[in-house]
Amino acid sequence: MSTVEFNDRVAIVTGAGAGLGREHAKELARRGVKVVVNDFGGARDGTGGSATVAEQVVAEIEAEGGEAMAAGCSVTDMPAVEKMVADAIAKWGHVDILVNNAGVLRDKSFHKMTMEDFQFVMDVHLTGSANCTKAVWDHMRERQYGRIVMTTSSTGLYGNFGQANYGAAKLALVGFMNTLHQEGAGKGIHTNCISPVAATRMTEDIMPEEALKALVPEAVTPAVVYLCSDGAPSKTILTAGAGGYAAAKIFETEGIWLPEDKRSAEAIAENMEQILDETGMQEYANGGGQGGKFFRRMQEVMKG
Repeated sequence: MSTVEFNDRVAIVTGAGAGLGREHAKELARRGVKVVVNDFGGARDGTGGSATVAEQVVAEIEAEGGEAMAAGCSVTDMPAVEKMVADAIAKWGHVDILVNNAGVLRDKSFHKMTMEDFQFVMDVHLTGSANCTKAVWDHMRERQYGRIVMTTSSTGLYGNFGQANYGAAKLALVGFMNTLHQEGAGKGIHTNCISPVAATRMTEDIMPEEALKALVPEAVTPAVVYLCSDGAPSKTILTAGAGGYAAAKIFETEGIWLPEDKRSAEAIAENMEQILDETGMQEYANGGGQGGKFFRRMQEVMKG
């Protein structure tokens, strides 16, 4: 079995005061990683705030012989995020790993949801992840090394009733990852997503008790630790929960090409079976793959 090792690595884990983030931070610390434990310390809906929860996790890490520092800022506060990164660099010299885990829930069916609740969830999950990533990006580029993990969700990938805000934010992180891969992989920065299923305060009242007992946060952490390692891939979505691990992928069908005089809604309706046919479907390396496919199909049809 291969060994995942961390040599002189520094990590920032957001939302690390409880649940998944706490487990990620503690396991990284056990493996010798110096960890910034970030948590605003608010309620599940993002209200309130206290640095105490982050400080408690730091105390737990130090009690086990690890090194850590607390950062009680909100990931939505860019100046505070920049200071968190600067403090880590001042203390340990560099930042190598970022785990974007901070999140909130404001669940309601969309017709009952206020746009304030929609925007707030987007601000924490999406913009918060962008803030933290932006704050470390140039530093990682200069060092030609970085490991960034976004926390997506099955809600973003597949949908879930009452979570339009959460689902929109979580799938947006996949698009964010895809582009950061294009821009960062050549500079040694590998960006990936984890899609966890776990029993935390975020899910305690939306899962049955039997599932909560099986879906311990600790079962997700091995996948995150791997994505933080030197051997991590880039542009990969790992799913994890209850001891199960898999990859989620986005594919596109081969589809059809219609000449200009036959492009109509009726033609689309008539050809939907072929459009949906999964034979030969592909995963594209970048956004240009889609346009390239249509251009190729056009050439094939025109050549007869």
